[in-house]
Amino acid sequence: MTMALNSPLLEARDLRVHYPVGRDRVVRAVDGVSLAVLPGETLGLVGESGCGKSSLGRAMLRLEPLAGGQLFAFGHEVTTAGRRQLRALRARTAMVFQDPHSSLDPRMSVGDAIAEPLFVHRRGDRRARRAAVAALLDRVGLPATVAHRRPHEFSGGQLQRIGIARALALGPDVVVADEPVSALDVSVQAGIINLLRDLQKERGLSYLFVAHDLKLVELISDRVAVMYLGRIAELAPARRLFSAPKHPYTRALLAAAPTPNPRARRVVEPLLGEPPSPLEPPSGCPFHPRCPHAEARCAAEVPALRTDATGASVACHLVPLDG
Repeated sequence: MTMALNSPLLEARDLRVHYPVGRDRVVRAVDGVSLAVLPGETLGLVGESGCGKSSLGRAMLRLEPLAGGQLFAFGHEVTTAGRRQLRALRARTAMVFQDPHSSLDPRMSVGDAIAEPLFVHRRGDRRARRAAVAALLDRVGLPATVAHRRPHEFSGGQLQRIGIARALALGPDVVVADEPVSALDVSVQAGIINLLRDLQKERGLSYLFVAHDLKLVELISDRVAVMYLGRIAELAPARRLFSAPKHPYTRALLAAAPTPNPRARRVVEPLLGEPPSPLEPPSGCPFHPRCPHAEARCAAEVPALRTDATGASVACHLVPLDG
């Protein structure tokens, strides 16, 4: 199948990920999300802890069982794909995990960890894989001579570079980065972000960048999706979303973010109460119990994610569309 130039590389349609709890209860981690990752872009995914960001990122690579909806990859539906189709998907996608310490096998050398995808997908002989590992280590800023060492011999920042090298081994088109710098010291984070940006320019990569650091997401993203209780509340180009957020939750989230200017004056819309449990989500709009503008309709009807003429989307009954 030939894909159009701007066709999504990965696309979720009404995607659902539910985790059983006990006999008859489920956690609705992802509850009807439609989202697409476009060629060459960084799509930021933000929201409070527990909103379903990581579950959605993993589900986009079929690393989580899907409870409903459809998933498309590179023009093909992979919702119920078998082993052979998933093998092809794995060759074109990769993931960088949040905790570099737990994402690498402590019993394997880092060289073997980087080479493992090449071995599984039968790319080259031992000599070719060794050369590829050396080149990947060099590209992420580490000498090839460290390939024989074990993960415990490296710092967190070095381990994340190794994780990135492993993610690049098969030459993927899409990388899901799940909080890739949140476990690192602030002094190390900038180096990892710059590396990811440079690799994107060199290789034409697309990123689904999951994070809770709003300033970082604003810096790196082309578009941003805001997630709340398993659903997308707002999706817009990064510049527009950060300059003129439309959803009440997005406005509250941005207003609550720390600012480097202590004299800056901001109007903070208060969030009422605590986030609802995904075990017992509220009726209607999932945000309505905490929204200062909620009306009767908000408690009764789930708002659709509506898209305006500029391509920005918002799931709120009370927000008019532009264009």
